[in-house]
Amino acid sequence: MKTAISQTVIPFIKPTPDEQKRVSAATKKFITKLNAVLKDAHAVLGGSGAKGTWLSGNHDLDIFVLYPRRTYAPQTSQLSELLEKSLTKAFPKQKLQRVHGSRDYFQLVFEGFNLEVVPILRIQKAEQAVNITDVSPLHTRWVRKQPAEIKDEILLAKQFCRAHDFYGAESYIGGFSGYVLEILVSYYGSFEKLLWAALKWKKNEVIDIEKKYPQKNALFHLNQSKIRSPLIVIDPVDKNRNAAAALTEEKWSRFQKKAQEYLKKPAAAFFEKKQITTEIWKTEVSARGHHGAWMDFTLPAGKEDVLGMKIVKVLDVIQKELAPFTVLSSNWIWDKSSKASLYVEVKTDRRPAEEIRIGPPLHLTEFVADFQKKNKKTYVKHDRVVATIRVAQTSLEENLKTILQKPYILEKIKSPRRITLR
Repeated sequence: MKTAISQTVIPFIKPTPDEQKRVSAATKKFITKLNAVLKDAHAVLGGSGAKGTWLSGNHDLDIFVLYPRRTYAPQTSQLSELLEKSLTKAFPKQKLQRVHGSRDYFQLVFEGFNLEVVPILRIQKAEQAVNITDVSPLHTRWVRKQPAEIKDEILLAKQFCRAHDFYGAESYIGGFSGYVLEILVSYYGSFEKLLWAALKWKKNEVIDIEKKYPQKNALFHLNQSKIRSPLIVIDPVDKNRNAAAALTEEKWSRFQKKAQEYLKKPAAAFFEKKQITTEIWKTEVSARGHHGAWMDFTLPAGKEDVLGMKIVKVLDVIQKELAPFTVLSSNWIWDKSSKASLYVEVKTDRRPAEEIRIGPPLHLTEFVADFQKKNKKTYVKHDRVVATIRVAQTSLEENLKTILQKPYILEKIKSPRRITLR
């Protein structure tokens, strides 16, 4: 569905003919070299590159190496070893990084592109899969069957989500995967129709594009562990899978909020990812009359998903510890390198010198006695014992320095390189 906004945005997010040529040439060169050393396997382009739903500027490519199911299903754990030998033989000077997972895969840089090379079994239907990655070519096949005109609408949805930080199914993001957006846009017919529909979504809304459950009883049949997400998207090639299982309530509700804002006043600015720096953040916080802290960290080496979760958990701890200062917002920036920034905006930079600590109900005499032993100034309020606690550190700076030296944080991402206060 072409609109004035989409016609403005699409030229900036759709790969140019030159980009497409470079991707095609690099992919062909890599696959040809790899296939030359593979004996009974075959490498193909996968992911959004194969589907034609990749965004301009994206230099990440997925290469799947398909091994015969009948031969390797009983020994699927050996696929990674076989692939590693083939990659080393085809690209002896190439630096390979082995990524451990349910089935190990490999990362490398080839002619300016970041490649992930994944060993999978060649299957015809989802039921034959031994590992979830085995199903990936079936996803590609399904998306490629969708009408050609839907591709631009998918790009709009992806860029919209990327701009507002709810794009990606990684555990530390908890957003919409590219595949889920491909399904949703195909289901509703356009990007804007998806947004209108999102405003009406109820919790545990079920999207079943291929009508795998004609009686609309998917929630009854699916395993309970697969329907904890606020949106249930039945995988069109695997009725037992919720493709949106990684989506969190936070990202779901933020998507609905941004959809409402966009539909109220559509603008190309909604597709632009806001750049944030220490100075920009300080200026904005100051303009609102608030306070806060910006922290730059150096991360230890580790897997992307593990490091990402460490950042999220540390920010969560900092938010909770700074609750007496009234936390208004918080976020993080990470380019998947060794550097990350966390920032928190608070209402005040001073907390009260005393705080009220609520104790147990009076009828729990043993616990009341223990509470009174630990706290000197206690009194009774609403049938509970209550204590007034003297706070040693009242400034935001003092509290933050103490928080950042806690063992939990030092174990996760070390001490910050720099702290900027406002």
